[in-house]
Amino acid sequence: MVNHPLEWRINVPHATTSTVLVPHPYCSPHIRVCTLPLGFIMGFLTTIWGFLQRAWIIAVTEPNKLMHCLKVGLALSLVSLFYYMRPLYQGVGGNAMWAVMTVVVVSEYTVGATLSKSVNRATGTFLAGALAVGVHWVATQSGEKLEPVILQASVFLLAAAATFSRFIPSIKARFDYGAMIFILTFSLVSVSGYRVQKLFKLAHDRLSTIAIGTSICILISMLVCPVWAGTELHNLIKNNMEKLSDSLDGCVAEYFGNDVKSNNSKSEASHKILQAYKCTLNSKATEESLANFARWEPAHGGFNFGHPWKEYLKVGASLRSCAYCIEALNGGSICSDAKVPDFLKTHFGKFCIRLSASSSAVLKELAVAISTMKKSSKIDVMVEEMRNAVQELENALKSLSRQQIASTETKTGDSVNDIGEGNASPVVVTLAEIVPLVTVTSLLIEIAARTEKIAEAVNGLADKAEFRVESAENTKKSQTQKVKQISAKDEDEKTMMTLEKV
Repeated sequence: MVNHPLEWRINVPHATTSTVLVPHPYCSPHIRVCTLPLGFIMGFLTTIWGFLQRAWIIAVTEPNKLMHCLKVGLALSLVSLFYYMRPLYQGVGGNAMWAVMTVVVVSEYTVGATLSKSVNRATGTFLAGALAVGVHWVATQSGEKLEPVILQASVFLLAAAATFSRFIPSIKARFDYGAMIFILTFSLVSVSGYRVQKLFKLAHDRLSTIAIGTSICILISMLVCPVWAGTELHNLIKNNMEKLSDSLDGCVAEYFGNDVKSNNSKSEASHKILQAYKCTLNSKATEESLANFARWEPAHGGFNFGHPWKEYLKVGASLRSCAYCIEALNGGSICSDAKVPDFLKTHFGKFCIRLSASSSAVLKELAVAISTMKKSSKIDVMVEEMRNAVQELENALKSLSRQQIASTETKTGDSVNDIGEGNASPVVVTLAEIVPLVTVTSLLIEIAARTEKIAEAVNGLADKAEFRVESAENTKKSQTQKVKQISAKDEDEKTMMTLEKV
């Protein structure tokens, strides 16, 4: 039987020829089925390409992370030589794989974290191995019937006690990993010792392989592009302080300024600045972890072995306290739908802007002091200026509560004049219109108070860490520059008062 292709024939009356319709090759079901794997492959390749692009961005923006990956690969390559080279393999026996496992577990991003895990692992292994050998000797001297009982009782008691110690805050913060390794090693050595005759050799091989793995990790972590936890914590506190200052400026400019919303690109940039304070709110766990790891690190850079890392946690707590106020300022007050009269906004705007600028300047100066590890000679003057700005804003609030809240407008309505002119009629403002403005001013006063606490925390850090003091010439220059700024400001205020009288 011969298979013929399917044809459609149309006979047209009174025509000498007929038209034959042949199926289009692209409409074949076989080709349609073949396109499904092709689409799947293209989608898979697109996903892989997007992943590679994101990985490239991370590698370019944070080269330390890429270097950490290379360091882990180098450590594993070196420790694997104990398995490939026969003389080294015979030296550590068949437990050479424990060295490879140690490198995988102990390798961390920072030097402090690597040192912490290495010391915990070595100490826990040594103590557990020594106790396991001692308990095994006592059990063997007690007879065959009591030997398993003593081993089981020792495992139960020591495992329960070590597990309970992990709930103690001081031990959990620094020796939690060591306690877990203690439980694991003691259980393995004591239980296997019931069947293994050469228990001491087993404990010796395990301890030696762990010592090899931890030594290689520590050397590579400290010698090849080291990432110090203390430096990371130091830079984190400084960056959070700068972001807090930028967010405060952005919040006040968003509320009292009208030019921020005019441009879309500027609005996007200002939105990023406004949300920068959230980094401070979310950095508590990172700060505590870095401070814990920094205690294990040796002296490096400007940090000694006994550097007061706990003081950084106090500064971070003060920063978060201030960030909560900025969050309330940004979320509850500035984004509020309640409309405040323009004349009140203009009147209080100059006081609020001055206070926020003073607070922001104090934060930036403190960030510079932490970055350079020098005591600032200008911080006391800047804090006093911030207090004066707070006093002026409080006086403005008191005057608002004493007098009749009114605005005067000209008959044409083109401009707003001072209160009390006779050519305008007073417009009484309701309480609902005042509350948002009073909330903003109260939050700015609270932010100033918490900024002063941040300055106190930084001063405590500077005293305990023994920050360097600026030279007398720099101090004199800064004081002279400050006096010139104050005198120029007073002259500008006098000029403005003269123009208003005219």
